[in-house]
Amino acid sequence: MADPGFALAPSVPAVAPPVAEDGTAGPSKNELKRRAKEEEKAKKAAEKAAKQAEREAQQAAADVDFASELYGKLPLNQSQTRTRRPRVFIHELNPNLEDQTVLLRARVHTSRAQGNKMVFLNLRQRSDSVQALLTVEPEKVSKQMVKWAASLQAESIVLVEGVVKKSPELIKSASVGDVELHITKLYLVSGIDGRLPFSVDDANRPDAEIDAGEGQYNRVLLETRLNNRVVDLRTQTNQAVFRIQHGVGELFREFLTANGFIEIHSPKLQGSATESGATVFKVNYFKGTAFLAQSPQLAKQMAIAADFERVFEIAPVFRAEDSNTHRHMTEFMGLDLEMTIEEHYHEVMEMLDNLFKAIFKGLNDRYRKEIDVIQKQFPADEFKWKEETLRLTFAQAVEMLVEDGVDRETLDDINTENEKRLGGLVKAKYDTDYYIIDKFPMALRPFYTMPDPNDPTLSNSYDFFMRGEEILSGAQRIHDAAFLIEKMREKGIDPDSMKYYVDAFRMGCSPHGGGGIGLERVVMLFLKLNNIRRASLFPRDPKRLEP
Repeated sequence: MADPGFALAPSVPAVAPPVAEDGTAGPSKNELKRRAKEEEKAKKAAEKAAKQAEREAQQAAADVDFASELYGKLPLNQSQTRTRRPRVFIHELNPNLEDQTVLLRARVHTSRAQGNKMVFLNLRQRSDSVQALLTVEPEKVSKQMVKWAASLQAESIVLVEGVVKKSPELIKSASVGDVELHITKLYLVSGIDGRLPFSVDDANRPDAEIDAGEGQYNRVLLETRLNNRVVDLRTQTNQAVFRIQHGVGELFREFLTANGFIEIHSPKLQGSATESGATVFKVNYFKGTAFLAQSPQLAKQMAIAADFERVFEIAPVFRAEDSNTHRHMTEFMGLDLEMTIEEHYHEVMEMLDNLFKAIFKGLNDRYRKEIDVIQKQFPADEFKWKEETLRLTFAQAVEMLVEDGVDRETLDDINTENEKRLGGLVKAKYDTDYYIIDKFPMALRPFYTMPDPNDPTLSNSYDFFMRGEEILSGAQRIHDAAFLIEKMREKGIDPDSMKYYVDAFRMGCSPHGGGGIGLERVVMLFLKLNNIRRASLFPRDPKRLEP
């Protein structure tokens, strides 16, 4: 029985869970909410992924390198093909070629990127250079192409196709400054393996500019240059120096050929010393000994005895002198000539004098550009000579030095120091860098030199000078066999040791004379390079046999 003090609460019927069609219980509201959230999340993720895929597709489309065939490293050239397409040299580029497409091979001298859409290349051939420009351009030049071009190392060799454009203003950093090259194709022919020992720009920089830079620039010492000569020779200065050296040889040949000389080629291995045993290189020769030629002297004279009349030679000369000076080398190029004499040895001296004046004039006329390039790094007074060459006797030269305070007793021979001093005196008094000294003492000349007919202590010999340094030694030679033997014995030379040479004069020989010129010394002094090694491709001295 219920307690009459309390009323009973009405009963609440339980809510039945959703029933699925198959009669089973369905998901709860919370489950439905959770599922809805997951569906929304999945939908957003799918939308995000679709957008990302779309962006990636667009990026991929943008990153397609449409210029991939227009640049890159070429296969090793093994002469696989030959297109015969004409190529140009940088020095040929000019405003008249505006808008023309050209093809050339050059080194990358320097490169400079501006952002990721533009790069400037300074291209170099020999001593010539031109600015080239590569800019991103739709369907023509891609970003990848520009990036690759900017990564090229200095001194890389490239094949470049480009369109010639007039420069809006003169480009001072290039020798061809009135045009630039707009690159359309760029290929690497040969890259750099390792690091350069120094930059070509540093090697080409004048000392005055380095001094003014207060540590901003690197000074490349001569020893470092010679140890890495291949890189050093790439500078515009050195390219010009060796064009000048070529010019001296070219002008030498031209003048002498025009004057009835023929070129000969004499052996450099000899059975006896030409001058004296003290300065000759001995080499093993099978079971005996041979000597490297100190000059073509004997061969030149024997050619005269063979009726060649006038001969010249350009060939190496070897001197075993332990001289570590600015003007001596153990191997150098000799420019030698020999000619018959009709009446007087001054015929030879005058031929040599005219030869030198033709060389000086020819260098100034044909190689002005190269001289100007060299003077940027090695500033010097222009080389001076007179049409009427100054001639002094040895005695007159001695008097000039004595008047300038040099002790006469030290002037039996004029040493290097006094040579330079005399050169300064001559320049001050006569305003010339080029002159001749005649009539040297017999004691200073080799055995084959003809003595003066009036004073046997003097000789019919001469030296030529440039800027106070000797560049040629020459003389009338003894052409009589008996007289030659007498002079050989006076010098302590056994005539039998040079029998073939002496025999050439036993069979009759015309009076003759000649001279020998040091090619590198002429180049050094004409340009005032201050060290002969700068005028030698790969110099040889007592301390250097390589490279």
